[in-house]
Amino acid sequence: EGELIAVLHQRPDLADKALGLVKARFEPPAPTMDDKTIFDHLLKTAPPLKDAGASGDLAEGEKAAASTVEETYLNSYVAHAPMETHSATATVENGRATVWASTQAPFMVRQQVAQAIGLAPQNVRIIASYVGGGFGGKSAGGQAVEAARLAKATGKPVQVVWNRAEEFFYDTFRPAAVVKIRSGLTSAGKIALWDYKVYGAGEREAKSYYDIPHQRTLSAGGWQGGNPAGMHLSAVGPWRAPSVNTNTFARESHMDTMAAKAGIDPLEFRLQHLSDARMRRVLEAVARQFAWKSGKAPSGRGAGIACGIYSNAYAATMADVTVDRKTGHVQVKRVVSAVDVGLVVNPDGLRQQMEGCIAMGLGYALTEEVHFKDGEVLDRNFDSYQIPRFSWMPRVETILVDNPGTPALGGGEPPIITIGAVIANAIHDAAGIRLRQLPMTPARVLEALKKA
Repeated sequence: EGELIAVLHQRPDLADKALGLVKARFEPPAPTMDDKTIFDHLLKTAPPLKDAGASGDLAEGEKAAASTVEETYLNSYVAHAPMETHSATATVENGRATVWASTQAPFMVRQQVAQAIGLAPQNVRIIASYVGGGFGGKSAGGQAVEAARLAKATGKPVQVVWNRAEEFFYDTFRPAAVVKIRSGLTSAGKIALWDYKVYGAGEREAKSYYDIPHQRTLSAGGWQGGNPAGMHLSAVGPWRAPSVNTNTFARESHMDTMAAKAGIDPLEFRLQHLSDARMRRVLEAVARQFAWKSGKAPSGRGAGIACGIYSNAYAATMADVTVDRKTGHVQVKRVVSAVDVGLVVNPDGLRQQMEGCIAMGLGYALTEEVHFKDGEVLDRNFDSYQIPRFSWMPRVETILVDNPGTPALGGGEPPIITIGAVIANAIHDAAGIRLRQLPMTPARVLEALKKA
């Protein structure tokens, strides 16, 4: 039916066997790009840059700067990789449909199902079960639409459960992205110029909250649309703290680069550029717990720092890492995370979210990336797409900076935004190398060590 080809049977094993007998011919696209050339492709196909915030005058910033730094930061496509794949069960009878779906967006799925099978939305009921891992990836409801279309066609209840290969193939990835930053320091070690351009990730929290007199932020494309046809490999969508992981990684890595150029301790350098009381408070709280030792990087200790804002919630993180110079392996030994999410209603629940963010963040920081070539997703299972393991887990310490004067905010995403940057900064402090592409795989660490 249209683009949908399906085999159904009461026994799933027979359906799978029959499906394997279907002879499918594909017309692959002309050779285009892969996971290494995607970044040049993003820059070439990006829509016009749009203003995401500015203050001062860049020309004046140039004049005030005694030295400038210009760097490019990259992140690859990242899959959601939930433990439970997308699944749905549907019945269609007497002009009404009921769908039990693993979904984060039942009302959106209701619209999709209604449109697909020609019913009014009020005649479609979505029963949202436990999601089994979503992280933004179960906002799209392709499996529910499949189940509803097949239930209507057969007049019988139909269950659709994607296998792991389908989960990767149909995923709405966190978009690959490029961030370009040009910044300038005065002779006194203060930032006078900040010119920030993000391609592909989106503009959420792209504008700097640091006190910089002359700054501009521009954005082109993102996870929420605005992308011209062919810009991204495939469908992209929200991935835990959409846009903000990318923008925090680039900004906080660059802040450390600027601190090193100024010869100033990374924590002190940030505080010198911060009048935001909430951000100062979380930074000072995490520094006390971590027992931060002042000094310019790289010190050889392997200590890193990063901070960020997500939907008016504040996060600051410090980490200890070791770098194996022979293998390129990075072991994160300790993470201290502080958040200000306004009024804390459920401390235990918040700590659990923080711990989960840190665990998941290790993946996008160190190993997770989607490999592809000429339109084909090469990662189909966890043999090549590596998510965090228990053996990776560092000692985790959480700090809740209670702020009862601010209404309760979400705590399920702010702690993850700093993980990429804090590990990158800790790697620099440990080994004197700066990695500007996520994930920071052993191969990329070894390559950086070789160049150094």
